[in-house]
Amino acid sequence: MQSPEVPKTKRIVLIAHDNKKEDLVEWVQLHKDTLSKHHLYATGTTGKIVHERTDLPVHRFLSGPLGGDQQIGAKIVDGEIDVVIFFWDPLTAQPHDPDVKALLRIAVLYNIPIANNRRSADYLISSDLLASSYKKTTIDYSTGLPIY
Repeated sequence: MQSPEVPKTKRIVLIAHDNKKEDLVEWVQLHKDTLSKHHLYATGTTGKIVHERTDLPVHRFLSGPLGGDQQIGAKIVDGEIDVVIFFWDPLTAQPHDPDVKALLRIAVLYNIPIANNRRSADYLISSDLLASSYKKTTIDYSTGLPIY
């Protein structure tokens, strides 16, 4: 059973498609102090680049096309991810588009805040809720009612 509360120290996933990796790394560098207070996770290549360029510890899953997106989705279902920062490229078809769509769907289904570009990531990281505990709700889709 998932905890009803999101802890102060968040478990944040960082994902970026190839054409967006540099943008994500620059964003992480800008917010390094804040991100250093949380647990960071990433798909394989993104995690490697973020760690090399920022020296932040990053738990890496497989590369997205090799199953990393699905691994992250499973962690969301298990209640082990609190925030997703996913800089995706809307103009380039990805060989693993079904996995990307499944990850986005599962994040929404489990009420996980997700930022898909720099501006929404800025809003998320600057929220007072990022540094505090938060009562989590999800929806019971069989009844349409919130679960606290």
